[in-house]
Amino acid sequence: MHRSGLILLCAVSVFAGTARGQSARIEPIHAPLGAVLTFHLQTRLNPAEPNEMDVLPRGTAIRVKMLNGVDSGVDRDGSVFHGVVVDSVSAGVTIIVHAGSEVRGILVLLRSKNHPEGFRYELVVTSVTDHAKTYDMTASLNPSFSDGSAPSAPVSKEEEQREPGANRAGAAKLPASLHN
Repeated sequence: MHRSGLILLCAVSVFAGTARGQSARIEPIHAPLGAVLTFHLQTRLNPAEPNEMDVLPRGTAIRVKMLNGVDSGVDRDGSVFHGVVVDSVSAGVTIIVHAGSEVRGILVLLRSKNHPEGFRYELVVTSVTDHAKTYDMTASLNPSFSDGSAPSAPVSKEEEQREPGANRAGAAKLPASLHN
């Protein structure tokens, strides 16, 4: 009887130890109401129709003021957020997206082989409505979906002083049908 009690005690102590494994903690993302965030335009995959946003190069920065807060600790994957464009975005001398345009996006949980946990949260802009016309787009907080830690390209002080708030995407070739 003592022998079986001793074996049982040993078995319980072995299995009662804390199992250590991979952490399930994913870095949270918090974007409070009124925060101004910089999103980076990504390449659209299989666009159904070309639109004016296609003339902007990948990585073009779009500053958005959040009209509702997003908290990955509370909000679920796929939660919608809304915002407004803070600075107009142009290609050459043509404004593509005007300041004040409405933005719609979602909170997503992305699989990431580069992230230590295997997943990361991301805010993704999915469309912008400018002068009653809605354009599909993909823009994220990170310059690249594949690398969540790449830094944004800084704006020089000389460029900011020359045209504060301007967001120029370069002299891209614009379709003839595009007028502002």
